[in-house]
Amino acid sequence: MHERIAIPPDTEMQAESIVSVENFPVPERLQPYLTRLYSVTIACEEGVVFTDFLHPEWAALRFVEGTPLLASVGPGLLLEQWPFVAHGPISKSIHFGVSRARVWGLSLQPAGWAKFIDGPADEFSDRTVDGSAHRAFSAFDPLVDIIRNAQGNGHEIVEQMLGHLNRLEHRDVSHEAQIFACQEALRDPEISGVAELGERIGMSKRSLGRLCRRYFGFPPKVLLRRQRFLRSLAQYIMAPSGTWIGAMDGQYHDQAQFVREFRAFMGLSPRQYASLPHPILDALVKQGRAGGIPEQPQLDLPTVMRYGSGGAGNPIAGD
Repeated sequence: MHERIAIPPDTEMQAESIVSVENFPVPERLQPYLTRLYSVTIACEEGVVFTDFLHPEWAALRFVEGTPLLASVGPGLLLEQWPFVAHGPISKSIHFGVSRARVWGLSLQPAGWAKFIDGPADEFSDRTVDGSAHRAFSAFDPLVDIIRNAQGNGHEIVEQMLGHLNRLEHRDVSHEAQIFACQEALRDPEISGVAELGERIGMSKRSLGRLCRRYFGFPPKVLLRRQRFLRSLAQYIMAPSGTWIGAMDGQYHDQAQFVREFRAFMGLSPRQYASLPHPILDALVKQGRAGGIPEQPQLDLPTVMRYGSGGAGNPIAGD
């Protein structure tokens, strides 16, 4: 059972290209730890590369069949990535390029980091690493062989990947109640300060700082800024008018502050971002609007699921 999202080629591309996204729900008991299992397939003429931006998101693991991914966390050259790409929580955009490949993605909630990853999240925040080379991600090493041995059989890959995830379910989670409480509080747009966040979840400023860096990847102040920015970015992307008017979160003092924050998180100005082509994200948003997704996307989801119907909690249609 899965959902296929067909994305038409960008009109500015010089060669015909096809992108599709498939969303595979994880078992309900694992959903507090893993937000999505999905695949993105790029089928295009040789030499064509799709480039776009992932927005700040929680930790993710990506397994690549075909041409290696290119990526840069924040501004910089797009560098070739590994067959198993991992990153911790991200507070910057990931500029990426992909061509003739299928990418399997698995995104982790903060509690999922605590459950499955052997290391502090802030050691891996805002950078990509070779997941096969880091002991912290060893619980997911078998997925590399599962994908390789299936020789392109998507149904077999999904079945075996979900089987492996089910076997990991028994792992204990340190500070689980506090992690869940903190993530829920971060979703509340009314919470604007660290003291307020600590009061909501009943933690001292020092304890809250340790918890956030260990499992959320950043100090609480950065997390609150990140959520405020993502709310604004989501409002802009989902606005039919496609303008920044009305998109700024109410916690911003003025437009100048928003522009500074935009540069800090995305590495370019709002005007620069809007002027660039977004062939993958734009098509997902268009499809999502047609499917009736919520006005406010679920910001805990990975970028490719956040604005499409796969992020709306819609029923998953079978083949």
